[in-house]
Amino acid sequence: MTDRYPQRIVCLTEEPTEVLYALGEQHRIVGISGFTVRPAQARKEKPRVSAFTSARIERILALKPDFVVGFSDLQADIAQALIRQGIEVWISNHRSIEGILGYIRRLGALVGSSEKADLYIGRIEQQLAVVREQARRLTRRPRVYFEEWDEPMISGIGWVSQLLELAGGTEIFPERARSALASGRIIASGEEVIAASPDIIFGSWCGKRFRPDQVAARAGWSAIPAVRTGQLHEIKSPIILQPGPAALTEGVERMQRVILEWARQHQALH
Repeated sequence: MTDRYPQRIVCLTEEPTEVLYALGEQHRIVGISGFTVRPAQARKEKPRVSAFTSARIERILALKPDFVVGFSDLQADIAQALIRQGIEVWISNHRSIEGILGYIRRLGALVGSSEKADLYIGRIEQQLAVVREQARRLTRRPRVYFEEWDEPMISGIGWVSQLLELAGGTEIFPERARSALASGRIIASGEEVIAASPDIIFGSWCGKRFRPDQVAARAGWSAIPAVRTGQLHEIKSPIILQPGPAALTEGVERMQRVILEWARQHQALH
């Protein structure tokens, strides 16, 4: 009986929308985040009712949802407002590759599609295994700095750090990646990055375009190998900063293309 499962779901972030479409359960979605870009079809079909830290509560209520899905403590106020109106809300807070895969499994179970979720996870795990195998070919791993924001400088979150390592890079700030909050990943001085001497810099400034020219022009950064060789690359935030399938597929593959090209240039492949 399908009425045991939610029939009218509002997705406050992109990842539940992407997962539900991948599972063929998009008919349950009645509202999405305005930041949703994956899949592109969703923006054409579903009304946008939220940003990330704000939402149009009255519009959400008008959609008569029986389930709302969000992410992280940053959406606590939205969740509270909806709960006070009698809406069932699920706020996930995963920050790792394993957490993303577990999230897909739980969301699949919540809509009665556990088998499809398991199959989907299997395909993602196969893709990750290919990435891992390609990384084994590296005889030298490049040192990598991932910048999530520029002012203040914020390094990459947990799943980003894990994916960098999986793709064949060496994360220069692994201890910061363990912080769930952005405040724990702030880099107080550019001297820290200079001292770490990354070979590659990835930028994904959530909500705005990464500017390699601005990064290269920072005081003292001309000494960084990545700056000297022009290894500054943007990874669009929808494919790496969302804790969903895109990071485990398109995001990590984008990282690895850059890493493998760097390795070819430095003859670090066997």
